[in-house]
Amino acid sequence: MVPFDGFAYFAVLLFVLPVAVALRLLAPTARAAILAATIVMVAIQYGGTGPMAGGALVGMSATVAAYALYQSLLVSVLAWLARRRRPIARGHRAGRPPRAASYAAITLAILPLVVVKFRPALDAAIGFLGLSYVTFRSLDVLFSIRDGTLDEVSPTEFLAFLFCFPTISAGPIDRYRRFAVDWRRPRDRAALVSDLDAGVHKLFTGFFYKFILAALISERWMRPALHHHGAGAVLSYMYAYSFYLFFDFAGYSAFAIGVSYVLGVHAPENFRRPFLARNIREFWDRWHISLSWWFRDHVYMRFLLLATKRRWFTSRYLASYTGLVLSFGLMGVWHGPQLRYILYGLYHASLLIGHDVYKRIAPQAAGREPSWRSDAWATALTFHAVCFGFLLFSGRLIS
Repeated sequence: MVPFDGFAYFAVLLFVLPVAVALRLLAPTARAAILAATIVMVAIQYGGTGPMAGGALVGMSATVAAYALYQSLLVSVLAWLARRRRPIARGHRAGRPPRAASYAAITLAILPLVVVKFRPALDAAIGFLGLSYVTFRSLDVLFSIRDGTLDEVSPTEFLAFLFCFPTISAGPIDRYRRFAVDWRRPRDRAALVSDLDAGVHKLFTGFFYKFILAALISERWMRPALHHHGAGAVLSYMYAYSFYLFFDFAGYSAFAIGVSYVLGVHAPENFRRPFLARNIREFWDRWHISLSWWFRDHVYMRFLLLATKRRWFTSRYLASYTGLVLSFGLMGVWHGPQLRYILYGLYHASLLIGHDVYKRIAPQAAGREPSWRSDAWATALTFHAVCFGFLLFSGRLIS
């Protein structure tokens, strides 16, 4: 059962969430409600009713269980190695594992995703819905252990984080240390009411975005434009696909965040009016925020620090631009190894590099006091540049 894809899923939630809310009132911490709801919903999503045969569903459930055990072992071993090297000096709480062990654990953690992406024939054997997002959660924990900010990971807490069901299929990509705060925090009635209010608001937003706006755009605009030819039809499809992608994806994210809030997990925001961004850098602070920030923290910044330390580049700008190409190239491959996704990632890297070059070449124009006219022009230019990127992403230009 695909999360939030149809009303059958919400019918199941009508039975699960009230029980979770009741557990939150009875239990002193969030553990009972989150864990119980996660176990039930993961069992339904991967082993319940669906279009597949019973044997396939059992196979998928076994795949998910094997994957959970695999990632848990990697995290547990690396955390154990970190604890063995915990500094004696006062003020240091976490140790750092050996560098070779860290690299090995990170490589092994990402290996199933790489195999599925580049060997689609094995998808049915080792892949499952949400593998990409779950992998990034596991990597976040491994990176934290590698950095020496974490060396104590509860297996139960880790599995609850890894398979937190509202965000398992389409994000947002949460961070372990942020999730752990919600997991351990008691919630009184006032906090529960506040979370329910925010959660219900997000759920209604999700219904409006996905099942009304996205559905209307798809039926009345995007599909008709897809079946016509010529530059005008391609241009119409570009705008239709861009708006559809936003409302459909933002709708999914709103559902995930809303259900998370009901459980007491404050999942991070994923969209903040991205089409109102005045430049491409601001756009990536508004669009799929959890993914772009994940790549910023775990790929771009790490590459920049390593390149500076090893003195790979004579220019800090060249190091930064190489990091952008690497980060967005990997982001494109994360969506899939097809050419359209790779071009999409490299296109946005080029836009970000161009934006930075413009700020350096024309500092007076870039630092000019904004006016409503300049903001309008900048927003319109960014919007059209972004829409062309979505056209590349859609594959309409590449058969």
